[in-house]
Order: sequence, then C-alpha cells, then structure tokens
Amino acid sequence: MASGRPGGHGRHRAEPVFEPPRRRTGRRGVLAAAIVVVLVAGVLFLAGRGGAGSCSSRDPVLVGVDAAVDIAPVVMEAAGRFNATRAGVDGRCVLVQVTEQSPAPVLRTLIGDRAGVLAQRPDAWIADSSAWVRLARKQGAPSLAPSETVVATSPLVFATRGTLAQRFATRNTEMSWEMVFPATARGRLQPTADEPDIVRIPDPSVAGAGIATVAAARDIAGEGGKGDKELTAFVRMAQAGSAPDYRSMLAAVDDRSFWQRPVVVVPEQSVWLHNRTPSADPVVALTPKEGTIILDYPYVVTSEDPADAAGARLFGNWLTSAEVRAAVRRDGFRLPDGPDGMDAPPDAGPGIPSGRPRPRPSITPLVIDEALDAWSRLAPPSNILVLADAAGHMAEPISGDKGDTPLSVALEATHLGLQLFPGSTRMGLWEFADGLGGGKGYRSLVRLGPITQPDGEGDQFTRQSRLDGFTRTLRAYKGRDSSLYDAILAGFREVTGKYDPAMNNSLLIITAGRDDGKGLSRQALVDRLRKDWDPDHPVQIIVLAFGKSVDRAALGEITSITNGSLHVATGPGEIIDVFLSALARRLCHPTCVKPG
Repeated sequence: MASGRPGGHGRHRAEPVFEPPRRRTGRRGVLAAAIVVVLVAGVLFLAGRGGAGSCSSRDPVLVGVDAAVDIAPVVMEAAGRFNATRAGVDGRCVLVQVTEQSPAPVLRTLIGDRAGVLAQRPDAWIADSSAWVRLARKQGAPSLAPSETVVATSPLVFATRGTLAQRFATRNTEMSWEMVFPATARGRLQPTADEPDIVRIPDPSVAGAGIATVAAARDIAGEGGKGDKELTAFVRMAQAGSAPDYRSMLAAVDDRSFWQRPVVVVPEQSVWLHNRTPSADPVVALTPKEGTIILDYPYVVTSEDPADAAGARLFGNWLTSAEVRAAVRRDGFRLPDGPDGMDAPPDAGPGIPSGRPRPRPSITPLVIDEALDAWSRLAPPSNILVLADAAGHMAEPISGDKGDTPLSVALEATHLGLQLFPGSTRMGLWEFADGLGGGKGYRSLVRLGPITQPDGEGDQFTRQSRLDGFTRTLRAYKGRDSSLYDAILAGFREVTGKYDPAMNNSLLIITAGRDDGKGLSRQALVDRLRKDWDPDHPVQIIVLAFGKSVDRAALGEITSITNGSLHVATGPGEIIDVFLSALARRLCHPTCVKPG
C-alpha cells in the first residue's frame, strides 16, 4: 500500500544512506563512502548538541528495519537522528537503515516461506498491526523477539467528503460497521438514499486496517450459520471493492464519476495526510457508532545475529524517546500511552475527531486473529465448475411461485451468484440431460478457466459474459430425463484434473435433485467418488437443489464423501441464502462436520 505522500511509494532510506551488511557484493565502495557521510553528519550533529556517545566506525553494526508504509517516514527521520548519536554495541557504531515495506512480504520472509519473499531478512520490523506479529509467532518465525514496543496508533475511521458527511448528519445516518456488508445482508436489495452506496475497505491481504475491518465484520455477524453467511457476503463484496492502498481509496472519494455516496474505511492518519493538500471539499473522518478499532504499529526485533539484534534493541529504545513521540504526533498519529496518549494529533484540522476514540471492547486480539484466519479461508479465489440440470423436470412450475420453475430460479441464482465472485475466479458451465453430448448425458457450454478471459481463440467475449448470457438463455429440454449421476462423476473428474492448489476447488450442481436411473447407479457413483477423492487435493461437491422431490438421502451421501454440502431451496427468496451457505463452508473446510 502507499502512504499517500507526494512522490508515491517505493523503497526509501533514512539519511545518511548505507547498505545492510548482507548486501556486500560490488557495494563496498558505496558502503565506505556512506559511513564517512554518517561520521561527518554525526560530528556536526553532536557539536550542536554538546554531548555524545563514542564508538568505532571501522566495523559498524548495520541494522535494517522494514516499516509499514504509513509509519515509515517518521521512523526514517528517527533513524537519521539516532545514527548521528553514534550509539554503539561493544564499541561498534550502530547505523540504522529504514525501508518502507508492506507487512505481507515481511511476514512471508520471517516464517521462511518460498514465494513472495524479500531479498533480505530485516533485523527489525514495524507492521501496521500487532496481528501480523502474532501471526508470525503462530507460524513459527525464528529469532522473533518475545515482545514488541508500540510506536504509534491510529483509530479506524469511515472517511468521506465533507459535503457527504454533512448530508449523512442531516439525515441522522450514523456510520456503522453493518455498512461493510452488502445491502442484502441488511434486508434490502440496494442501499437507501440516506446510506453510502459503497463502503470500500483496504485489502486485508496487505493492510492491517483491512484485517481489523474483517474482525469488525465477524464481530457484527456473530457465529453460527447466519453469521457465516453474512461474513461470506462481506468477503465477496470486499474482494470486489477492496483497494491495496489508502491513498487511492481516499482519491476515489473525490471521484464523482461513478459512486455518488462513497465511504472508505482507513486509518485516521491517512485522512490527516490526505488533507495536507488543500481541497474545496476536504475529507472528514467519521467514527462508527459501535466503537472503533485502534491500529497499533509495533516494533519487534527479528535479527538472528546477536550484534544486529542488540543494535535493533537500541533503536527500539530510541523510538520511545520524547523526541520521537513528538514526531509521531506531528505526523498525524496518536500515541499508545502517556498523559497525551490517544489525544488527537496537533493541528489535526476539522476533518479529524478532536476527542479520544472509543474502542469496541468486544474486538479483542483473539477476535482479530480468528477473523484473519477466516479471511484466509474465504478469500482465495475459486476454481469452480457449475453443472446446470436441463432435464424436463426443471421446467415444472414451483408451487406457490407464479411463473417460476426450478430452472428459472436456478438461473437467477447463478446470475446473482456470478456477482459474488472476483475477477480471479476460474469457472466453467456444463448442462446435463439425457441424450446430450452425443449420448453422454452432459456437454460443456463454457470450459473451465479464468472468467476474465475468452473461452477460446477468436472469442470476443469473456467467460464471465458467456456465463451471464447463459443465465438468460438456458432452457430445459422437455421430455428428457436427468443424467445427474453421470454428470456428477464426469464433472468431479474434470475439476480434479484441473485442480489448483492456490484455489478453492469445487463442483457446484444446480438440480431438481433426481436421477433417471438409466445410467450410472447411485452405488457406483458413491464407490467411484470414494476411490477418486484425494484429501491432499480436495474437490468439494456442493449441490443446490430446488423443489419438493429432492432425493436428500442420495445427494447427502454423495456430497459428504467430498466434505461438501447439500442445500435445498423451495423458492426464489432463498436463492442468496443458499449460495452464501454453500460458500460459507470454506470457514470450516476441510474440517467441516460431514452431514449425517
């Protein structure tokens, strides 16, 4: 994510510049010159201060610190001043270099992951939430110090244009964590004119503010089936609307080309920073009525080298000095403790709440950690093949619903469901009925693949467009029986053959729930699924069945073999709940209790 400062984001270093000790090849001349600069700067600095420590510069202790982008500028300034004091470890000068770095790659580096890691392991780390540090410990990061020091804090706020904030206040619309859920979770199809029409959150995969928002959503949704469905709806909406950095989110608040009433969830400090640039309609930070979550910025020593670790601890102590604390407040943050702890930053302006933030007490570190785990289960993209029943019984009227048939309800569900999947989804569509596909009983309409790409060469439309088109045009074949069991086995093997370990792999069957008995038997299907299902490469079978003649016993047995699930709906009003119930299985998969 980006800090929102002029010049954008990237890699920045505290002055004077030096290279970490492990980056030696071809750079020793540059390093030597940098040390000279440090010593000269130190002499000038200390002459002005009238006192100093002393150390040898011949073999300095070089400490690399990776800091979250929004806190990095303060830490860089602190490192420059610390370097000039010539603090030492066993007589060797300690020199600190600060690099801005989002937390996710640092975490992967510390736990010894192999993909998406940094070229060098840092000697100390400042993340934008203690949740990252707890996760690193939970995943066994070696040489991580047992405790950390919180350098700064910033409460999460709902930010919008000042004119919109005035409109919300006039209409008595308070900001609420419930607004991060789709309107359907609040009992309506669309937000009202008195509510935000979009609430965007930071990407929880890269930003502590995003993790905290997931925790708030989990806390509001609660536990159990209903809570899992609502959290799944939140994740689907968040995936579609989350942003990688605070700067772009706040810039989007000023963009009036699409959303009319946009609100973004960001740290208060990013609003303070955004408003440093004059605007006719500055951004205002609003506090959610249920209470907020305080983001903290913990400093933790990570070095495996004793001398580097000692130097990192010295710098950690420097970060608690009155001089650094004052700089933290001047840069729009709040402090974690002390007489002025949690006070608004000086010169905050009218866009920042003047009082101390009120935390939501139920959102504990445990809740945040559980929410992060839930996100990690729900957020991975889907590799999903949809089987649509096109047999004659799908055209039979549904009792009590004028004009609706199982197929029309199923297609409406699919149309709505497509909107819940992000662009990273891989999806395909088959239809099945007796006699289709040259007698196989099924045929492919859209081959399994990325929904943002065409199905084949020369195709002018993406898979998503094709899939959406079929939700409007697919029809049942009157007089044809259902080849349900044959289609299930073939579809299961198709997804298994295209299994992607980075995705949730599923076979979704939309059916009236009856097989014609002319092809593969129920027992033969069960036997083959038990033989083919691989717990190391799990493919879930999820069945969405419509109507009163669903063979629950047969479908329940089939889905349980793959730790999947059976969901039965009788009318259009249950469509969204059925889809979200199916997707919410990820919260416990692969440890879900199998249906009895």
